[in-house]
Amino acid sequence: MKLLDEYNKLESELHKYFGYQEDWVIIPMADSTDYYWYLDQDSNGSGEVRFAETLPDLADEEAGEYYCEPIYTQRFLKKWVYKGEDFTMISCDTQTDGNKLLRIFDNSKKVNEILEP
Repeated sequence: MKLLDEYNKLESELHKYFGYQEDWVIIPMADSTDYYWYLDQDSNGSGEVRFAETLPDLADEEAGEYYCEPIYTQRFLKKWVYKGEDFTMISCDTQTDGNKLLRIFDNSKKVNEILEP
């Protein structure tokens, strides 16, 4: 099936861009490039990613208009954050119904520190 072949080729190209290799579990990818994002990761690689549609939403902790997901750290993955030149892919645990996602973020929307609104 041509459509399936094209899908597999594109998925393979995305994996290659990030240096990601599937192993044991197939984790679906999610386009999160519209979001501003902040990565809080410790030296062991665990932590969380916080993301929102706007910078004020990302910063306003009281309003809670942002998403926050733990980094999905599983032993079968060689790493959990895959940094490319323009995009970063983060293995995330949605904490909903056992779903895990490989979220792809735009590096131009990365926030290095969250400032109060």
